[in-house]
Amino acid sequence: MGIEEVAAFLENAGTYYLATVDGDQPRVRPFGTVLLSGGKLYIETGKSKDVSKQIAANPKVEICAFKGAKWLRVAGELAEDDSRDIKVAMLEKMPSLKAMYSADDGNMQMLYFKSATATFSSFKEPPEVVTF
Repeated sequence: MGIEEVAAFLENAGTYYLATVDGDQPRVRPFGTVLLSGGKLYIETGKSKDVSKQIAANPKVEICAFKGAKWLRVAGELAEDDSRDIKVAMLEKMPSLKAMYSADDGNMQMLYFKSATATFSSFKEPPEVVTF
């Protein structure tokens, strides 16, 4: 297993939950953006959102997704990629985002896991761990 399986699981799940820290309070919210490009796993948000400010203050996050009898947790550190090409790639992959963002709006924020540990789990099989 590798980063490709992590991205595929998140895509197939449709929704995953991103956890950040806001001071001493955990914050969790649903996300659905995922892009695998150049060997990096990307998510997207808006720079004006609280989640962006929380990640700027503490880039350590965790996401969790559930599909069928398995779930995936990805713990790691996010880094920003402000390149226009990666924003365009996300908008092309997920055209519904175009109603809220554009590659040149100054708000669209692409984040990738610069280091992560992904754990695939189920009640019937031992966990499988992928690092990237």
